[in-house]
Amino acid sequence: MFIILLCHAEKKLLKNLTFQIKRKVVDRMGKFKIVIFDMDGTLLNGRTILIFSEIKGFKDDLLRVINSKMKPYKKTIEIAKFLEGLDGKELLEIFRKIPLQKDVKKVIKKLNKKDIITAIVSDSYQFVADDLRRRLGIDYAFANNLIMENGIITGEVILHNTSLTEGFIDHQIYSICKSCVLEKLCIEYGISENETIAVGDGKVDICMLERAGLGIAFNAPEIVQKHADVVTDNINVILSYI
Repeated sequence: MFIILLCHAEKKLLKNLTFQIKRKVVDRMGKFKIVIFDMDGTLLNGRTILIFSEIKGFKDDLLRVINSKMKPYKKTIEIAKFLEGLDGKELLEIFRKIPLQKDVKKVIKKLNKKDIITAIVSDSYQFVADDLRRRLGIDYAFANNLIMENGIITGEVILHNTSLTEGFIDHQIYSICKSCVLEKLCIEYGISENETIAVGDGKVDICMLERAGLGIAFNAPEIVQKHADVVTDNINVILSYI
């Protein structure tokens, strides 16, 4: 897959690089109808569970699970246990203090003006993803359902990926299959997958970056960049394709 490096916001640079994009992307510029975003590290300048762990004092335990050889979806189940007994409202207040990436609000607003469908797809939790969706005016949010009783977290989680579908990299099974969400949205709106843009920064995003008409690796490590059409540290790049 051909990768373009876009690291500066200057219009002149974007204009020069446009002609280096692979032909099939050039042919579809201005025709994209859905943009799907990862949440942590993409829309947010921070990672929700890491920030929860720092404030609530379970960071060492969290890192032990993250760095283990456990399957990704099993990590999600184990990590939810660290939240048992915590107040959901308190965590939501902590979540709301996580800063947005630069220019996220502007980009979402312009996508909305063009009637482009937007979605958050995250391996985090539905209650925080929904909160961010409402704040930004995004159409959809898909994530794992953290179980609460009377506002208190039980430590249980219902994975979005109920079929535990394997991803496209090393046969890893994640708590959410982001490419499956992309497919379902396309079916719902009767559009081609080639008319979608996916933006993400993690291994869990690779499947949707590969499947989307345009995959954008945002502030992503090299292993993710290899599966993207565009590599950037500037969220405004999205606007040059719509």
